[in-house]
Amino acid sequence: MPSKRPSSYVYPSSRIAVFGREPILGQVKTRLEPELGLKGCLALYRAMLSHTLVTVRDSGLAPLELWVSSNIAHELFLKYCYKREIYLQKGEDLGQKMAYAACKNLNSPSIDSLIIIGSDCPVMNREYIAMGLQALHCSSDPVDVVLGPTLDGGYALIGLKQPQAGVFQDIEWGTVHVMEQTLERMAAESLKYHLLEPLWDVDRPQDLERLESLDALLDTYLSV
Repeated sequence: MPSKRPSSYVYPSSRIAVFGREPILGQVKTRLEPELGLKGCLALYRAMLSHTLVTVRDSGLAPLELWVSSNIAHELFLKYCYKREIYLQKGEDLGQKMAYAACKNLNSPSIDSLIIIGSDCPVMNREYIAMGLQALHCSSDPVDVVLGPTLDGGYALIGLKQPQAGVFQDIEWGTVHVMEQTLERMAAESLKYHLLEPLWDVDRPQDLERLESLDALLDTYLSV
């Protein structure tokens, strides 16, 4: 049973959408299989997704949404989220899926901003997400988009106030070109943006060394 939600939020008209996959053996963190094996990849993915959901859930920043690839009734999802908080991704690639989530949220009159994150950055904490929301709501220096870059050329966080479907088009998802191409798309759309500090994520075997400093943190979730 998910824990009780905060009675109030810092940004009640915002939403924080966590993107994830159904944790299926052989279908998550596959690039790490040579180092961890199939079961190790699954265990790490479950731990990282659990950590991300708890971080957002307990942050008190904005209501949580979980957007998943399949099986919205999976036991891990329901451990941290209520059914009403879980949504099925729609689209052929990651860009289309994020664009769909953005449209669904930001076309609602009760929602004024959206943060989308994944679960690949275990160092992403409440303060980092809060900086993204603060940038979106800064009236003295308004921006259209907030991005949290990753050291491998992608991004771990995107914040929007309008659907901005063009930001997600013509991107080579899963490559080192994602951030560069996204910046080009924003320039083409004449969008003003704010960049947060880059974070490291866990997607390749060489990234595993960085996890050593977070062993205690992730061990909390490795049994889930």
